Amino acid sequence: MSDVEVSVVLPAYNEEATIEATVEVALETLASFLPAGAFEVIVAEDGCDDRTPEIASRMASEDDRVRHIHSDERLGRGGALEYAFERAAGDTLVYFDTDLATDMKHLEELVESVRSGEYDVATGSRWMPENKADRPRKRAVSSLGYNTLVRLFLRSDMQDHQCGFKAISRETFDALRGEVEDEHWFWDTEVLVLSQRRGYRVKEFPVDWEPKGDTKVDLVRDVFGMGSQILRTWWQLSVSPRLSQRVSMAAGSVLVMLALAVAVSVVFDLDAVFDAMSGADLGLVALSGVVYLFSWPLRGLRYRDILDRLGYSGETWFMTGAIFISQTGNLVFPARLGDGVRAYIVKARRDVPYPSGFASLAIERVFDLLAITVLAGTVLVGLVLTGGTDQIAEAIAAEVPPVSIGGETIDPGAAARTALQVAAFVGGAAVLAVTGVLLSARRDTDYVHRVVTAVSNDSYADYVAGVIEQFVGDVQTVISDRGAFARVGVGSLVIWVVDVLTALVVFYAFGEEITVALVGTAFFAVSVGNLAKVLPLSPGGIGLYEGAFTLIVFGLTSVTAPVAFAISIVDHVVKNVVTILGGLVSMAWLNVSLTTAVEESREAGEVEAAAATED
Repeated sequence: MSDVEVSVVLPAYNEEATIEATVEVALETLASFLPAGAFEVIVAEDGCDDRTPEIASRMASEDDRVRHIHSDERLGRGGALEYAFERAAGDTLVYFDTDLATDMKHLEELVESVRSGEYDVATGSRWMPENKADRPRKRAVSSLGYNTLVRLFLRSDMQDHQCGFKAISRETFDALRGEVEDEHWFWDTEVLVLSQRRGYRVKEFPVDWEPKGDTKVDLVRDVFGMGSQILRTWWQLSVSPRLSQRVSMAAGSVLVMLALAVAVSVVFDLDAVFDAMSGADLGLVALSGVVYLFSWPLRGLRYRDILDRLGYSGETWFMTGAIFISQTGNLVFPARLGDGVRAYIVKARRDVPYPSGFASLAIERVFDLLAITVLAGTVLVGLVLTGGTDQIAEAIAAEVPPVSIGGETIDPGAAARTALQVAAFVGGAAVLAVTGVLLSARRDTDYVHRVVTAVSNDSYADYVAGVIEQFVGDVQTVISDRGAFARVGVGSLVIWVVDVLTALVVFYAFGEEITVALVGTAFFAVSVGNLAKVLPLSPGGIGLYEGAFTLIVFGLTSVTAPVAFAISIVDHVVKNVVTILGGLVSMAWLNVSLTTAVEESREAGEVEAAAATED
């Protein structure tokens, strides 16, 4: 039986210039506080193509305290550590970077924190007030941003997750290694986060740290990679365990309804709003849903035309189902993860590459924004000519008074002003974006590649540049083609006209007379409301859409504020209900699970990226 209690692993990739000195320092430092025979130093040589394997083998043959563990293929930093830990003899597993950036005077505290049994995991920190760390600006900014994101998204209490100076007990490592998925720079962050989540005792203590040489963290490859790993871990730990297909749909629907109820109770008298709703003709409300349903095959036809211009074929009904599923996902999941579901569906079922899949989504969004901007702008010109904008200004200033709730004053007018400002910003941004794409399409240049590779010479930078160039090129292909631009543009206008017709049927269900003025107002209210909810300033655009819609209708017509607000709610709910029902039917038809699609789209994207970097 081995007497080794402590195994120190040195992850090494092409370290021929420093590895021998690092091993000697490690042995000398360990010997200063541990008994002879109680420790070993393992060189975890990760598929090196220099003299590191030769040096490590020689040192292992000369000193029985040194071991050399070789890998024929690159495992990555985390993979090499895990591979070596599995073969180590000690119950206390330690590693630190071979450049000795962390002062070795801290090694005893690191080792004994775990060896004593007081802690399960220990880590040095360069971001605690007591430490001394000479961080170059480039490293400091990226490190601070990274650690802030980890604390925010993964609810970690640690200040520094990436310091290469850590120890973990054998028992804790064995318990966690099956859960840790990353094999590179994110590996130790994942270990720290999981240790905290599983209730293990984690110690973070300040260390003196001084960078030695250039960092091996690549700004493009590893920043992109670790950012995606933060999102992946957040999803796995915080979202996925709580979701099933049924729970996702139910929770999304309940949240929408609760948010609507809160919005109603804040701005208006509940009784007045519900009285208006109770008087609505349910048959006409149902008819509005049927009208809105007609816009969906139009969306499928438009999406088919976009993909066809990009060189990919598909049936209109399949595309309609894919859109239904993705839009349902956007109602249920945060951060528009439903868009990723659609990219996954067309990738898995129609072999559309992810860059082209996301480019097609971007094209669709751009044309949506352009269409509703054109509709809103047309009506706005009419309002300017007729003086209607003065009525809106008066409504914002005086007709919707502040409300005091719970000792706080809520200003509906301010919310509406925000909605109008957001709408103006989004509409202007859409126009500028299209203009920029059209201008760039006329320039035969590899500016994307130059910008990306300027901050990185890693092979992954070429892959990232290629993905971005394909994305931009696909967008340019459709927008710069006059025929495609006209077809998709007209289709988008028709889609949003149907959206407005849906709202007009809702108006009629509430007993409002359909006049030319009301039609113009509906076009403006629906357009501005949809522009307002593009930015994620509130969940699902709740509040912004209703606020802008209500203010415009109230300001330009004789409809009272509670009734206008009730109409905005019913209009929004009808469209969401049609979307969800269509999504459920499409999921059954295409045999697609939202949660599975989200997970598989992430995994497929990672496999595709890995394959690209190996080519």
